[in-house]
Amino acid sequence: MLLPFGEETAVQWVEGPRKWKWAVIFLCFYGFMSSIKPGEPFITPYLLSPEKNFTREQVTNEITPVLTYSYMAVLPVLIIQGASQVAIWLILLLGTTLLEMQFMEFFYGVTMACRVAYSSYIFSLVSPVLYQRVAGYSRSSVLLGVFTSSVLGQLCMSLGNISFYNLNAISLGFVSFGLLLSMCLPWPKRSLFFNQTKSQEQKELATSGDTKSELEKMNPKVSGSSPAAPTCWKDSVFVQMLLEVRNVVRRPSLRLWSLWWVFNSTGYYLVLFYVHILWDKVSPVTENKKVYNGGVEAASTLLSAITSFIAGFVTIRWNVWSELVIGIITAAQTGLLLIMCTTENIWVCYIAYVFFRGFYQFLVPVATFQIASSLTKELCALVFGINTFLGTILKTIINLIFSDKRGLALNVQSQFKVYVIYFTILTVIYFACAAVVIFRHYRNQPRGGGVADGQTLSAELNPMAVTSEAQPLSNSSTVKA
Repeated sequence: MLLPFGEETAVQWVEGPRKWKWAVIFLCFYGFMSSIKPGEPFITPYLLSPEKNFTREQVTNEITPVLTYSYMAVLPVLIIQGASQVAIWLILLLGTTLLEMQFMEFFYGVTMACRVAYSSYIFSLVSPVLYQRVAGYSRSSVLLGVFTSSVLGQLCMSLGNISFYNLNAISLGFVSFGLLLSMCLPWPKRSLFFNQTKSQEQKELATSGDTKSELEKMNPKVSGSSPAAPTCWKDSVFVQMLLEVRNVVRRPSLRLWSLWWVFNSTGYYLVLFYVHILWDKVSPVTENKKVYNGGVEAASTLLSAITSFIAGFVTIRWNVWSELVIGIITAAQTGLLLIMCTTENIWVCYIAYVFFRGFYQFLVPVATFQIASSLTKELCALVFGINTFLGTILKTIINLIFSDKRGLALNVQSQFKVYVIYFTILTVIYFACAAVVIFRHYRNQPRGGGVADGQTLSAELNPMAVTSEAQPLSNSSTVKA
């Protein structure tokens, strides 16, 4: 679990606007290039094609499950991501055995886990006031890379009549270039929670009393002109922040969106892991030479970007309507999953998948804001890391029970029926919680029907408004239920 690096790192090696701008541009370019893998949407058809000749049961119950296990096992590092991507396509091109394809899925899981490193690393380049801007740059570069990759792959398959093997060879070239770029990235020398030695400039500022880092505000015991080590392990910043995580459950919004992050992301990624196998079940590669996986992934990426953008302009009172909105979207996803696992028309399956992804991505920026707005940056990183870790554990458990050959080893359509049940249960829970929240809200509403504090109402309307910046959760604040 990798957490964002400290802002003091940027002071050491990014000393001016021009330097940090070029550093951000280079990192965004790396994010774009590392996403160019035109063969990625066609890995499953390639494995099932006569070129590799694996059975659908082998891919479903023995190869793909390895992805989830490796996702949980690795520590994200950008250079490991680049090397793992090279390993994926080398194995795809040269490997022929079941064990080699399982290793391929292992490295695929490594690259997925390492995506956390990219989103965290960019925060080490700039000061906190620029976090939101550079985060938008990095996300856009990756989405553009995924979209370009999917379109390129589809064009190669549909117009260039390129074989799966040659398409994967092209992907190997792109990821090899991405690995070279990762080796050129400047690496921070300090992390956010460890090795908190101050630079001379920071020491002078701390001594003069002109400034205090956010880290020192959270744990005053580490402040001062001398970087003395904590007298007890309990005094360390990381331990103090772990203790502060318990405050998350005391705030309904943090509790709700953290649970959404864990449970809904679990179902979302399980669908993404196995949907290509489902497509082959509906329209087998051996019967239909035209495979449109790349075009579908491009369309879903584009719709995801649009819905994420729209989410920033939605104006509702999230403290009242969050559960209802989540319930409606989860219900829509449930219906789309039911269509996907019952239809025999591949185009209906494609369209349902595109909207399934778009609905999920609509809530991602809302959840990010609802969690991050009332937390300090350090604690926010820890909460997101814990949410992701818990979601990965849940994915692994479900995968082991229903997908792995050591479990029930269900076929892909049966697995999607399990996902339908999973999302149905979530929908019922969200609607039940929504009914309780809405009932309590209107029961406690003043008889006049107005809101005493107009400023509070205004803050609740826009998910992108900072609602609680003045009182973030930290070791120096008290949380009110």
